[in-house]
Amino acid sequence: MKKILLSVFTVLFLGLLFNCSTVQVKNPHIQREWMLISLDNFTKNELIKNKAGINLTAPKENGKIRGSAFMGCNNMFFSSEFKNNGKVKISGVGSTMKACQNMDLETKFSKSFQNMTKYLVEGHFLTLSDDHGNTMKFVAADWD
Repeated sequence: MKKILLSVFTVLFLGLLFNCSTVQVKNPHIQREWMLISLDNFTKNELIKNKAGINLTAPKENGKIRGSAFMGCNNMFFSSEFKNNGKVKISGVGSTMKACQNMDLETKFSKSFQNMTKYLVEGHFLTLSDDHGNTMKFVAADWD
């Protein structure tokens, strides 16, 4: 009986030990998928039609999150660093090079996105802004 109990406790302890590994915990306020709902003069219908959004679900590495974006044609990628003081740094913005019929949204997004310097998370909304008052607003994709 003692051997059985010892075996059970050993298995439970090992299970607990392996489940407490060094997996990085994501910041649920930032590290999620975001749908773009406001950018310049683009309508919500245009943004929805193009499935405009960013994906920040990758693990943090050295304080940075490798992200991706899609605005209807090309796949984009970037590096982002969200700091506790509401500052954000977007760098390394690039994309695939497909020639698409209408690239207005994609062009505007890529030019504006890399200039964003501040962020604010309010509930399920993420707002990025630059030093000139231009903004991009997103809603969490998992929010309904």
